[in-house]
Amino acid sequence: MQNPSKFIHFKSHLAGLTVPEKFTFPFYYTPHPLAKHAAEELQQHIESNDWKHNFGLNANSEGLEIGKMFGVLVVENKAGELGYLAAFSGKLANSNHHEYFVPPVFDMLTEGSFFLSGEQKINAINAEISALERNSTFLDLQSEYLALKQKLQKEEAELREEMRIAKANRKKKRQIGQQSLPENELQTLMKSMADESIAYKTKLAKVKKGHIDQLTALESKIAPFKDKLNFLQEQRKHDSAQLQQKLFKSYMFLNQAGEKAALLDIFKHTAFKKPPAGAGECAAPKLLHYAFSHQLKPVALAEFWWGAPPGTEVRKHKQYYPACIGKCKPILSHMLKGMEVDDNPLLTNPGIDKVIHTVYEDEDILLVNKPHELLSVPGKEIYDSVYARIRKRYPEAEGPLLIHRLDMSTSGLLIIAKNLIAHKKLQQQFIKRTVKKTYTALLIGYLKETEGIIDLPMTLDVLDRPRQKVDFENGKSARTIWKVLERRKGMTRIELTPITGRTHQLRVHCAHSKGLNLPIKGDDLYGKVADRLYLHATSLEIEHPRTKEKIFFEAQPDF
Repeated sequence: MQNPSKFIHFKSHLAGLTVPEKFTFPFYYTPHPLAKHAAEELQQHIESNDWKHNFGLNANSEGLEIGKMFGVLVVENKAGELGYLAAFSGKLANSNHHEYFVPPVFDMLTEGSFFLSGEQKINAINAEISALERNSTFLDLQSEYLALKQKLQKEEAELREEMRIAKANRKKKRQIGQQSLPENELQTLMKSMADESIAYKTKLAKVKKGHIDQLTALESKIAPFKDKLNFLQEQRKHDSAQLQQKLFKSYMFLNQAGEKAALLDIFKHTAFKKPPAGAGECAAPKLLHYAFSHQLKPVALAEFWWGAPPGTEVRKHKQYYPACIGKCKPILSHMLKGMEVDDNPLLTNPGIDKVIHTVYEDEDILLVNKPHELLSVPGKEIYDSVYARIRKRYPEAEGPLLIHRLDMSTSGLLIIAKNLIAHKKLQQQFIKRTVKKTYTALLIGYLKETEGIIDLPMTLDVLDRPRQKVDFENGKSARTIWKVLERRKGMTRIELTPITGRTHQLRVHCAHSKGLNLPIKGDDLYGKVADRLYLHATSLEIEHPRTKEKIFFEAQPDF
Protein backbone atom coordinates (compact mmCIF):
# COMPACT_ATOMS: atom_id res chain seq x y z
CA MET A 1 0.00 0.00 0.00
CA GLN A 2 1.27 3.44 -0.87
CA ASN A 3 2.21 5.83 1.88
CA PRO A 4 -0.73 8.29 2.07
CA SER A 5 1.54 11.13 3.21
CA LYS A 6 3.11 11.05 -0.26
CA PHE A 7 -0.04 12.66 -1.65
CA ILE A 8 -0.94 15.05 1.21
CA HIS A 9 0.23 18.61 0.60
CA PHE A 10 0.93 21.76 2.63
CA LYS A 11 -0.25 20.67 6.10
CA SER A 12 1.34 23.64 7.88
CA HIS A 13 -0.35 26.20 5.62
CA LEU A 14 -3.81 25.26 6.92
CA ALA A 15 -3.17 26.22 10.53
CA GLY A 16 -5.59 28.86 11.78
CA LEU A 17 -8.30 28.26 9.17
CA THR A 18 -11.70 27.19 10.50
CA VAL A 19 -12.75 23.63 9.69
CA PRO A 20 -16.34 23.32 8.34
CA GLU A 21 -18.86 21.45 10.45
CA LYS A 22 -20.14 19.50 7.45
CA PHE A 23 -18.60 18.21 4.23
CA THR A 24 -19.17 20.07 0.95
CA PHE A 25 -22.41 19.39 -0.91
CA PRO A 26 -20.63 18.62 -4.21
CA PHE A 27 -23.40 19.55 -6.66
CA TYR A 28 -23.88 23.18 -5.62
CA TYR A 29 -21.32 24.96 -3.48
CA THR A 30 -19.10 27.96 -2.89
CA PRO A 31 -15.59 26.66 -2.10
CA HIS A 32 -14.77 26.69 1.60
CA PRO A 33 -11.67 28.84 2.42
CA LEU A 34 -9.71 25.64 3.17
CA ALA A 35 -10.54 24.14 -0.23
CA LYS A 36 -9.97 27.45 -1.99
CA HIS A 37 -6.54 27.79 -0.35
CA ALA A 38 -5.67 24.25 -1.46
CA ALA A 39 -6.94 24.87 -5.01
CA GLU A 40 -4.85 28.04 -5.34
CA GLU A 41 -1.70 26.19 -4.32
CA LEU A 42 -2.51 23.38 -6.75
CA GLN A 43 -2.96 25.96 -9.52
CA GLN A 44 0.51 27.34 -8.76
CA HIS A 45 1.90 23.81 -8.99
CA ILE A 46 0.18 23.19 -12.34
CA GLU A 47 1.45 26.50 -13.69
CA SER A 48 5.05 25.83 -12.68
CA ASN A 49 5.36 22.40 -14.31
CA ASP A 50 5.62 21.18 -17.89
CA TRP A 51 3.02 18.44 -18.20
CA LYS A 52 3.62 17.62 -21.89
CA HIS A 53 -0.07 18.40 -22.27
CA ASN A 54 -1.61 21.21 -24.30
CA PHE A 55 -4.17 22.92 -22.08
CA GLY A 56 -4.83 25.46 -24.84
CA LEU A 57 -3.36 28.37 -22.85
CA ASN A 58 -0.21 28.80 -24.91
CA ALA A 59 -0.43 29.50 -28.63
CA ASN A 60 2.96 27.82 -29.16
CA SER A 61 1.94 24.50 -27.56
CA GLU A 62 1.69 21.47 -29.79
CA GLY A 63 -0.97 18.79 -29.86
CA LEU A 64 -4.71 18.80 -29.37
CA GLU A 65 -6.04 21.47 -27.01
CA ILE A 66 -7.65 19.78 -24.01
CA GLY A 67 -8.68 21.73 -20.94
CA LYS A 68 -9.11 19.62 -17.83
CA MET A 69 -10.99 19.50 -14.54
CA PHE A 70 -8.84 19.32 -11.40
CA GLY A 71 -9.95 18.76 -7.84
CA VAL A 72 -8.70 19.18 -4.28
CA LEU A 73 -9.91 17.39 -1.17
CA VAL A 74 -8.91 18.79 2.22
CA VAL A 75 -8.45 15.86 4.61
CA GLU A 76 -7.68 15.21 8.24
CA ASN A 77 -5.55 12.27 9.43
CA LYS A 78 -5.93 10.36 12.71
CA ALA A 79 -3.52 12.77 14.42
CA GLY A 80 -5.82 15.68 13.56
CA GLU A 81 -3.43 17.13 10.98
CA LEU A 82 -4.88 18.82 7.91
CA GLY A 83 -3.65 18.50 4.35
CA TYR A 84 -5.07 18.17 0.87
CA LEU A 85 -5.16 15.64 -1.91
CA ALA A 86 -5.13 16.56 -5.61
CA ALA A 87 -6.60 14.79 -8.62
CA PHE A 88 -7.42 15.33 -12.29
CA SER A 89 -10.29 13.93 -14.31
CA GLY A 90 -9.46 11.27 -16.88
CA LYS A 91 -5.84 11.10 -17.99
CA LEU A 92 -3.19 13.82 -18.01
CA ALA A 93 -0.53 13.74 -20.73
CA ASN A 94 -1.88 10.29 -21.66
CA SER A 95 -1.04 8.90 -18.22
CA ASN A 96 -2.99 7.98 -15.10
CA HIS A 97 -0.06 8.62 -12.76
CA HIS A 98 1.70 11.85 -11.81
CA GLU A 99 3.67 12.37 -8.65
CA TYR A 100 1.52 15.17 -7.17
CA PHE A 101 -1.85 13.47 -7.75
CA VAL A 102 -3.70 10.51 -6.25
CA PRO A 103 -3.86 7.42 -8.47
CA PRO A 104 -7.06 6.33 -10.24
CA VAL A 105 -9.57 4.05 -8.52
CA PHE A 106 -8.63 1.41 -11.06
CA ASP A 107 -5.66 1.72 -13.40
CA MET A 108 -6.66 0.26 -16.71
CA LEU A 109 -3.28 1.22 -18.19
CA THR A 110 -1.16 -0.99 -15.90
CA GLU A 111 1.23 -3.11 -17.95
CA GLY A 112 -0.18 -6.59 -18.50
CA SER A 113 -3.68 -5.59 -17.34
CA PHE A 114 -6.76 -7.29 -18.79
CA PHE A 115 -7.78 -3.95 -20.27
CA LEU A 116 -4.60 -3.51 -22.29
CA SER A 117 -4.67 -7.11 -23.50
CA GLY A 118 -8.35 -6.75 -24.36
CA GLU A 119 -7.64 -3.46 -26.12
CA GLN A 120 -4.85 -5.14 -28.10
CA LYS A 121 -7.29 -7.83 -29.23
CA ILE A 122 -9.81 -5.19 -30.32
CA ASN A 123 -7.06 -3.21 -32.06
CA ALA A 124 -6.11 -6.38 -33.97
CA ILE A 125 -9.74 -6.71 -35.12
CA ASN A 126 -9.73 -3.03 -36.10
CA ALA A 127 -6.59 -3.61 -38.16
CA GLU A 128 -8.21 -6.60 -39.89
CA ILE A 129 -11.36 -4.56 -40.61
CA SER A 130 -9.27 -1.71 -41.97
CA ALA A 131 -7.28 -4.06 -44.22
CA LEU A 132 -10.48 -5.65 -45.52
CA GLU A 133 -12.05 -2.25 -46.22
CA ARG A 134 -8.95 -1.33 -48.25
CA ASN A 135 -8.75 -4.68 -50.12
CA SER A 136 -8.34 -3.83 -53.82
CA THR A 137 -10.51 -6.71 -55.06
CA PHE A 138 -13.30 -5.71 -52.65
CA LEU A 139 -13.03 -2.06 -53.66
CA ASP A 140 -13.01 -2.93 -57.38
CA LEU A 141 -16.08 -5.15 -57.02
CA GLN A 142 -17.94 -2.45 -55.10
CA SER A 143 -17.05 0.15 -57.75
CA GLU A 144 -18.11 -2.23 -60.49
CA TYR A 145 -21.40 -2.91 -58.69
CA LEU A 146 -22.13 0.79 -58.24
CA ALA A 147 -21.30 1.57 -61.88
CA LEU A 148 -23.44 -1.32 -63.15
CA LYS A 149 -26.34 -0.31 -60.89
CA GLN A 150 -26.24 3.26 -62.21
CA LYS A 151 -25.99 2.01 -65.83
CA LEU A 152 -28.95 -0.35 -65.40
CA GLN A 153 -31.02 2.32 -63.64
CA LYS A 154 -30.36 4.64 -66.57
CA GLU A 155 -31.37 1.95 -69.09
CA GLU A 156 -34.59 1.25 -67.18
CA ALA A 157 -35.36 4.97 -66.91
CA GLU A 158 -34.86 5.38 -70.68
CA LEU A 159 -37.17 2.43 -71.41
CA ARG A 160 -39.83 3.80 -69.04
CA GLU A 161 -39.61 7.20 -70.80
CA GLU A 162 -39.99 5.44 -74.18
CA MET A 163 -43.04 3.63 -72.78
CA ARG A 164 -44.51 6.89 -71.49
CA ILE A 165 -44.18 8.53 -74.95
CA ALA A 166 -45.63 5.45 -76.68
CA LYS A 167 -48.59 5.45 -74.27
CA ALA A 168 -49.26 9.12 -75.01
CA ASN A 169 -49.13 8.42 -78.76
CA ARG A 170 -51.55 5.52 -78.37
CA LYS A 171 -53.95 7.75 -76.50
CA LYS A 172 -53.91 10.29 -79.35
CA LYS A 173 -54.42 7.56 -81.99
CA ARG A 174 -57.33 6.13 -80.00
CA GLN A 175 -59.00 9.54 -79.73
CA ILE A 176 -58.57 10.22 -83.46
CA GLY A 177 -59.69 6.69 -84.38
CA GLN A 178 -62.81 6.94 -82.24
CA GLN A 179 -63.80 10.08 -84.16
CA SER A 180 -62.86 9.11 -87.76
CA LEU A 181 -62.48 5.31 -88.24
CA PRO A 182 -65.18 2.80 -89.00
CA GLU A 183 -65.84 0.18 -86.29
CA ASN A 184 -63.86 -2.67 -87.88
CA GLU A 185 -60.75 -0.52 -88.44
CA LEU A 186 -61.06 0.95 -84.90
CA GLN A 187 -61.12 -2.56 -83.43
CA THR A 188 -58.01 -3.49 -85.43
CA LEU A 189 -56.24 -0.32 -84.19
CA MET A 190 -57.25 -1.00 -80.58
CA LYS A 191 -55.90 -4.57 -80.76
CA SER A 192 -52.63 -3.31 -82.27
CA MET A 193 -52.22 -0.76 -79.49
CA ALA A 194 -53.04 -3.37 -76.84
CA ASP A 195 -50.41 -5.70 -78.30
CA GLU A 196 -47.91 -2.83 -78.26
CA SER A 197 -48.67 -2.11 -74.58
CA ILE A 198 -48.26 -5.79 -73.66
CA ALA A 199 -45.00 -5.97 -75.63
CA TYR A 200 -43.59 -2.98 -73.73
CA LYS A 201 -44.60 -4.47 -70.36
CA THR A 202 -43.03 -7.79 -71.32
CA LYS A 203 -39.86 -6.02 -72.43
CA LEU A 204 -39.71 -4.05 -69.14
CA ALA A 205 -40.14 -7.23 -67.08
CA LYS A 206 -37.43 -8.96 -69.11
CA VAL A 207 -35.05 -5.98 -68.71
CA LYS A 208 -35.69 -5.82 -64.96
CA LYS A 209 -35.05 -9.57 -64.59
CA GLY A 210 -31.85 -9.23 -66.62
CA HIS A 211 -30.72 -6.38 -64.42
CA ILE A 212 -31.46 -8.38 -61.25
CA ASP A 213 -29.48 -11.34 -62.63
CA GLN A 214 -26.47 -9.13 -63.44
CA LEU A 215 -26.51 -7.44 -60.02
CA THR A 216 -27.03 -10.75 -58.22
CA ALA A 217 -24.00 -12.23 -59.97
CA LEU A 218 -21.84 -9.34 -58.75
CA GLU A 219 -23.38 -9.46 -55.25
CA SER A 220 -22.37 -13.12 -54.95
CA LYS A 221 -18.75 -12.11 -55.56
CA ILE A 222 -18.97 -9.28 -53.00
CA ALA A 223 -20.81 -11.37 -50.37
CA PRO A 224 -17.75 -13.19 -48.89
CA PHE A 225 -16.07 -9.85 -48.22
CA LYS A 226 -19.22 -8.36 -46.64
CA ASP A 227 -19.86 -11.47 -44.57
CA LYS A 228 -16.32 -11.35 -43.22
CA LEU A 229 -16.64 -7.63 -42.50
CA ASN A 230 -19.96 -8.10 -40.66
CA PHE A 231 -18.47 -10.98 -38.66
CA LEU A 232 -15.48 -8.87 -37.60
CA GLN A 233 -17.68 -5.90 -36.69
CA GLU A 234 -19.97 -8.09 -34.57
CA GLN A 235 -16.94 -9.67 -32.92
CA ARG A 236 -15.53 -6.21 -32.14
CA LYS A 237 -18.88 -5.10 -30.72
CA HIS A 238 -19.09 -8.22 -28.53
CA ASP A 239 -15.49 -8.00 -27.30
CA SER A 240 -15.83 -4.27 -26.59
CA ALA A 241 -18.98 -4.85 -24.57
CA GLN A 242 -17.34 -7.70 -22.63
CA LEU A 243 -14.28 -5.59 -21.92
CA GLN A 244 -16.43 -2.66 -20.81
CA GLN A 245 -18.41 -4.90 -18.45
CA LYS A 246 -15.23 -6.33 -16.94
CA LEU A 247 -13.82 -2.82 -16.60
CA PHE A 248 -16.95 -1.57 -14.82
CA LYS A 249 -16.77 -4.51 -12.40
CA SER A 250 -13.18 -3.54 -11.56
CA TYR A 251 -14.17 -0.05 -10.43
CA MET A 252 -15.00 -0.54 -6.73
CA PHE A 253 -15.73 2.59 -4.72
CA LEU A 254 -15.39 2.87 -0.96
CA ASN A 255 -17.37 5.00 1.48
CA GLN A 256 -16.49 5.99 5.03
CA ALA A 257 -18.01 2.78 6.41
CA GLY A 258 -15.64 0.73 4.23
CA GLU A 259 -18.48 -0.49 2.03
CA LYS A 260 -17.57 -1.24 -1.57
CA ALA A 261 -19.81 -0.75 -4.59
CA ALA A 262 -19.04 -1.54 -8.23
CA LEU A 263 -19.93 0.83 -11.05
CA LEU A 264 -22.43 -1.61 -12.55
CA ASP A 265 -24.34 -1.88 -9.26
CA ILE A 266 -24.22 1.89 -8.67
CA PHE A 267 -25.74 2.71 -12.07
CA LYS A 268 -28.22 -0.13 -12.54
CA HIS A 269 -31.02 1.85 -10.87
CA THR A 270 -30.35 5.09 -12.76
CA ALA A 271 -31.98 6.31 -15.97
CA PHE A 272 -28.82 5.20 -17.84
CA LYS A 273 -29.03 1.62 -16.42
CA LYS A 274 -25.30 1.31 -17.10
CA PRO A 275 -22.32 3.60 -16.45
CA PRO A 276 -21.71 6.28 -19.10
CA ALA A 277 -18.24 6.52 -20.66
CA GLY A 278 -15.69 7.98 -18.25
CA ALA A 279 -17.73 7.23 -15.11
CA GLY A 280 -15.38 6.89 -12.13
CA GLU A 281 -12.60 8.85 -13.80
CA CYS A 282 -13.65 12.28 -12.47
CA ALA A 283 -11.58 14.01 -9.79
CA ALA A 284 -14.09 13.86 -6.91
CA PRO A 285 -14.54 10.04 -6.82
CA LYS A 286 -10.76 9.57 -7.12
CA LEU A 287 -10.13 11.88 -4.18
CA LEU A 288 -12.76 10.40 -1.87
CA HIS A 289 -11.78 6.81 -2.70
CA TYR A 290 -8.14 7.51 -1.87
CA ALA A 291 -9.11 9.23 1.39
CA PHE A 292 -11.31 6.34 2.53
CA SER A 293 -8.65 3.80 1.46
CA HIS A 294 -6.10 5.48 3.77
CA GLN A 295 -8.29 6.37 6.75
CA LEU A 296 -8.31 10.07 5.98
CA LYS A 297 -11.36 12.12 6.92
CA PRO A 298 -12.75 14.29 4.06
CA VAL A 299 -13.17 17.91 5.18
CA ALA A 300 -13.87 20.05 2.08
CA LEU A 301 -13.95 19.58 -1.69
CA ALA A 302 -13.48 21.91 -4.68
CA GLU A 303 -13.08 21.31 -8.42
CA PHE A 304 -11.91 23.82 -11.02
CA TRP A 305 -11.35 23.98 -14.76
CA TRP A 306 -7.85 24.53 -16.13
CA GLY A 307 -7.27 25.52 -19.74
CA ALA A 308 -9.18 26.39 -22.87
CA PRO A 309 -12.92 25.65 -22.91
CA PRO A 310 -14.23 22.54 -24.65
CA GLY A 311 -16.12 23.05 -27.89
CA THR A 312 -19.58 22.42 -26.43
CA GLU A 313 -19.74 23.19 -22.70
CA VAL A 314 -19.24 26.51 -20.95
CA ARG A 315 -15.99 26.30 -19.00
CA LYS A 316 -13.76 29.14 -17.78
CA HIS A 317 -10.09 28.89 -16.83
CA LYS A 318 -9.59 28.61 -13.02
CA GLN A 319 -13.33 28.77 -12.32
CA TYR A 320 -14.89 26.40 -9.78
CA TYR A 321 -17.54 23.92 -10.88
CA PRO A 322 -19.77 21.39 -9.10
CA ALA A 323 -19.54 17.65 -9.69
CA CYS A 324 -21.48 16.53 -12.77
CA ILE A 325 -24.91 14.97 -12.27
CA GLY A 326 -24.84 12.17 -14.85
CA LYS A 327 -21.50 10.55 -14.11
CA CYS A 328 -20.72 11.61 -10.54
CA LYS A 329 -23.99 11.88 -8.64
CA PRO A 330 -24.74 8.12 -8.50
CA ILE A 331 -21.14 7.38 -7.42
CA LEU A 332 -20.93 10.17 -4.85
CA SER A 333 -24.33 9.24 -3.41
CA HIS A 334 -22.74 5.94 -2.39
CA MET A 335 -19.43 7.45 -1.32
CA LEU A 336 -20.98 10.16 0.88
CA LYS A 337 -23.41 7.75 2.55
CA GLY A 338 -23.48 8.33 6.30
CA MET A 339 -21.45 11.56 6.14
CA GLU A 340 -22.69 14.89 7.39
CA VAL A 341 -22.97 16.96 4.22
CA ASP A 342 -24.05 20.57 3.71
CA ASP A 343 -27.74 20.96 2.89
CA ASN A 344 -28.74 21.00 -0.76
CA PRO A 345 -29.62 24.68 -1.34
CA LEU A 346 -31.79 23.70 -4.28
CA LEU A 347 -34.29 22.13 -1.85
CA THR A 348 -34.83 25.44 -0.09
CA ASN A 349 -37.39 27.88 -1.51
CA PRO A 350 -35.54 31.17 -2.05
CA GLY A 351 -38.69 32.85 -3.33
CA ILE A 352 -40.82 32.36 -0.23
CA ASP A 353 -40.75 36.06 0.71
CA LYS A 354 -40.76 37.40 -2.86
CA VAL A 355 -43.67 39.59 -3.97
CA ILE A 356 -45.29 39.39 -7.43
CA HIS A 357 -46.17 42.85 -8.78
CA THR A 358 -49.05 43.28 -11.23
CA VAL A 359 -48.17 45.34 -14.32
CA TYR A 360 -51.50 45.07 -16.18
CA GLU A 361 -54.76 43.17 -15.81
CA ASP A 362 -58.11 42.84 -17.60
CA GLU A 363 -60.73 40.11 -17.96
CA ASP A 364 -58.51 38.04 -20.30
CA ILE A 365 -54.88 38.56 -19.35
CA LEU A 366 -52.68 39.29 -16.37
CA LEU A 367 -49.15 40.64 -16.77
CA VAL A 368 -46.83 40.38 -13.76
CA ASN A 369 -43.28 41.38 -12.93
CA LYS A 370 -41.82 38.13 -11.58
CA PRO A 371 -39.17 38.58 -8.88
CA HIS A 372 -35.88 36.71 -9.24
CA GLU A 373 -35.55 33.36 -7.38
CA LEU A 374 -39.25 32.52 -7.70
CA LEU A 375 -40.25 29.56 -9.87
CA SER A 376 -42.61 30.14 -12.80
CA VAL A 377 -44.24 26.72 -12.31
CA PRO A 378 -43.97 24.19 -9.45
CA GLY A 379 -40.76 22.15 -9.36
CA LYS A 380 -40.05 18.62 -8.12
CA GLU A 381 -39.27 19.78 -4.59
CA ILE A 382 -40.81 23.27 -4.40
CA TYR A 383 -44.47 23.96 -5.19
CA ASP A 384 -44.42 27.72 -4.48
CA SER A 385 -44.38 29.50 -7.86
CA VAL A 386 -46.07 32.15 -9.97
CA TYR A 387 -48.53 29.49 -11.17
CA ALA A 388 -49.32 28.30 -7.62
CA ARG A 389 -49.93 31.83 -6.35
CA ILE A 390 -52.03 32.92 -9.33
CA ARG A 391 -54.08 29.72 -9.18
CA LYS A 392 -54.78 30.45 -5.51
CA ARG A 393 -55.68 34.07 -6.29
CA TYR A 394 -58.00 33.11 -9.18
CA PRO A 395 -59.38 29.63 -8.36
CA GLU A 396 -62.08 29.96 -11.04
CA ALA A 397 -59.63 30.83 -13.84
CA GLU A 398 -59.75 28.36 -16.75
CA GLY A 399 -56.82 26.65 -18.43
CA PRO A 400 -53.11 26.30 -17.71
CA LEU A 401 -52.70 30.05 -16.94
CA LEU A 402 -49.03 30.41 -17.99
CA ILE A 403 -48.17 30.61 -21.68
CA HIS A 404 -44.41 30.94 -21.25
CA ARG A 405 -41.88 30.68 -18.43
CA LEU A 406 -38.86 32.45 -17.02
CA ASP A 407 -36.00 30.64 -15.25
CA MET A 408 -36.34 30.76 -11.49
CA SER A 409 -33.36 33.13 -11.24
CA THR A 410 -34.62 35.45 -14.01
CA SER A 411 -36.89 38.37 -13.14
CA GLY A 412 -39.26 40.31 -15.36
CA LEU A 413 -42.46 40.29 -17.39
CA LEU A 414 -44.56 37.13 -17.45
CA ILE A 415 -47.97 36.97 -19.14
CA ILE A 416 -50.85 34.86 -17.85
CA ALA A 417 -54.10 33.92 -19.62
CA LYS A 418 -57.20 33.94 -17.41
CA ASN A 419 -59.35 31.82 -19.73
CA LEU A 420 -58.94 29.07 -22.34
CA ILE A 421 -59.66 31.26 -25.38
CA ALA A 422 -57.06 33.84 -24.35
CA HIS A 423 -54.55 31.07 -23.61
CA LYS A 424 -55.02 29.45 -27.03
CA LYS A 425 -54.68 32.74 -28.92
CA LEU A 426 -51.61 33.86 -26.96
CA GLN A 427 -50.04 30.42 -27.27
CA GLN A 428 -50.35 30.62 -31.05
CA GLN A 429 -48.51 33.95 -31.02
CA PHE A 430 -45.62 32.37 -29.11
CA ILE A 431 -45.56 29.36 -31.44
CA LYS A 432 -45.53 31.61 -34.53
CA ARG A 433 -42.91 33.87 -32.85
CA THR A 434 -44.94 37.01 -33.36
CA VAL A 435 -44.46 37.97 -29.70
CA LYS A 436 -41.66 40.51 -29.29
CA LYS A 437 -39.53 40.21 -26.15
CA THR A 438 -36.38 41.90 -24.90
CA TYR A 439 -34.21 41.19 -21.90
CA THR A 440 -31.63 43.22 -20.04
CA ALA A 441 -28.47 41.55 -18.74
CA LEU A 442 -25.37 42.67 -16.88
CA LEU A 443 -22.25 40.88 -18.12
CA ILE A 444 -19.05 40.37 -16.17
CA GLY A 445 -16.39 41.94 -18.38
CA TYR A 446 -16.00 44.59 -21.06
CA LEU A 447 -17.67 43.95 -24.41
CA LYS A 448 -15.84 45.80 -27.16
CA GLU A 449 -18.39 45.31 -29.95
CA THR A 450 -21.61 47.32 -29.96
CA GLU A 451 -24.18 44.91 -31.44
CA GLY A 452 -24.55 41.63 -33.26
CA ILE A 453 -26.32 38.29 -33.53
CA ILE A 454 -25.36 34.98 -31.89
CA ASP A 455 -26.20 31.78 -33.77
CA LEU A 456 -25.22 28.76 -31.66
CA PRO A 457 -27.41 25.61 -31.80
CA MET A 458 -28.10 24.11 -28.37
CA THR A 459 -29.10 20.88 -26.70
CA LEU A 460 -29.44 19.48 -23.20
CA ASP A 461 -26.26 18.14 -21.58
CA VAL A 462 -27.76 14.77 -20.61
CA LEU A 463 -24.82 13.98 -18.31
CA ASP A 464 -25.09 17.26 -16.43
CA ARG A 465 -28.74 18.34 -16.22
CA PRO A 466 -30.07 21.03 -16.28
CA ARG A 467 -27.06 22.52 -18.06
CA GLN A 468 -27.30 23.08 -21.79
CA LYS A 469 -24.46 22.90 -24.31
CA VAL A 470 -23.67 24.04 -27.82
CA ASP A 471 -24.02 21.25 -30.38
CA PHE A 472 -23.48 22.00 -34.07
CA GLU A 473 -24.47 18.47 -35.16
CA ASN A 474 -27.58 17.65 -33.15
CA GLY A 475 -28.52 20.91 -31.43
CA LYS A 476 -31.66 22.90 -32.18
CA SER A 477 -31.30 26.32 -33.79
CA ALA A 478 -30.78 29.07 -31.21
CA ARG A 479 -30.34 32.73 -32.21
CA THR A 480 -30.10 35.92 -30.18
CA ILE A 481 -29.79 39.58 -31.21
CA TRP A 482 -27.81 41.77 -28.80
CA LYS A 483 -26.70 45.35 -28.40
CA VAL A 484 -24.74 47.25 -25.76
CA LEU A 485 -26.74 49.65 -23.57
CA GLU A 486 -24.03 50.79 -21.18
CA ARG A 487 -20.43 50.07 -20.24
CA ARG A 488 -19.49 50.19 -16.60
CA LYS A 489 -16.22 49.49 -14.81
CA GLY A 490 -15.57 45.81 -15.43
CA MET A 491 -19.12 45.18 -16.66
CA THR A 492 -21.35 45.64 -19.71
CA ARG A 493 -25.11 46.17 -19.67
CA ILE A 494 -26.77 44.78 -22.80
CA GLU A 495 -30.17 44.23 -24.40
CA LEU A 496 -30.94 40.72 -25.60
CA THR A 497 -33.66 39.85 -28.11
CA PRO A 498 -34.19 36.09 -28.46
CA ILE A 499 -35.27 34.98 -31.94
CA THR A 500 -35.75 31.41 -30.69
CA GLY A 501 -36.65 30.29 -27.17
CA ARG A 502 -34.33 27.49 -26.07
CA THR A 503 -33.79 26.62 -22.41
CA HIS A 504 -30.99 28.81 -20.93
CA GLN A 505 -30.43 30.30 -24.41
CA LEU A 506 -29.46 33.79 -23.25
CA ARG A 507 -27.25 32.50 -20.45
CA VAL A 508 -25.33 30.11 -22.72
CA HIS A 509 -25.07 32.58 -25.61
CA CYS A 510 -23.52 35.15 -23.28
CA ALA A 511 -21.13 32.80 -21.47
CA HIS A 512 -19.99 30.46 -24.26
CA SER A 513 -16.58 31.08 -25.83
CA LYS A 514 -18.17 31.15 -29.31
CA GLY A 515 -20.85 33.59 -28.11
CA LEU A 516 -20.09 36.78 -26.18
CA ASN A 517 -17.67 34.87 -23.91
CA LEU A 518 -18.85 36.96 -20.94
CA PRO A 519 -21.16 35.29 -18.39
CA ILE A 520 -24.14 37.10 -16.93
CA LYS A 521 -23.41 38.33 -13.42
CA GLY A 522 -24.67 35.86 -10.83
CA ASP A 523 -25.12 32.97 -13.29
CA ASP A 524 -24.64 29.96 -10.99
CA LEU A 525 -24.65 27.50 -13.91
CA TYR A 526 -22.43 29.16 -16.51
CA GLY A 527 -20.63 31.81 -14.47
CA LYS A 528 -20.16 32.66 -10.79
CA VAL A 529 -22.67 32.96 -7.97
CA ALA A 530 -23.59 36.50 -6.86
CA ASP A 531 -26.47 38.04 -4.91
CA ARG A 532 -28.77 37.31 -7.88
CA LEU A 533 -28.83 36.54 -11.60
CA TYR A 534 -28.67 39.87 -13.40
CA LEU A 535 -31.07 38.91 -16.19
CA HIS A 536 -34.46 40.59 -16.53
CA ALA A 537 -37.33 40.24 -19.04
CA THR A 538 -37.77 43.94 -19.81
CA SER A 539 -40.38 44.31 -22.54
CA LEU A 540 -43.17 42.31 -24.15
CA GLU A 541 -45.39 43.07 -27.13
CA ILE A 542 -48.44 40.96 -27.96
CA GLU A 543 -51.69 41.11 -29.87
CA HIS A 544 -54.51 41.27 -27.32
CA PRO A 545 -56.49 37.99 -27.58
CA ARG A 546 -59.86 39.77 -27.52
CA THR A 547 -59.35 43.22 -29.13
CA LYS A 548 -56.52 42.11 -31.47
CA GLU A 549 -54.82 45.41 -30.65
CA LYS A 550 -51.01 45.46 -30.42
CA ILE A 551 -50.07 46.23 -26.82
CA PHE A 552 -46.61 46.91 -25.43
CA PHE A 553 -45.46 46.46 -21.83
CA GLU A 554 -42.20 47.41 -20.17
CA ALA A 555 -40.68 46.88 -16.71
CA GLN A 556 -37.14 48.16 -16.26
CA PRO A 557 -34.78 46.17 -14.00
CA ASP A 558 -33.33 47.59 -10.80
CA PHE A 559 -29.73 47.05 -11.94
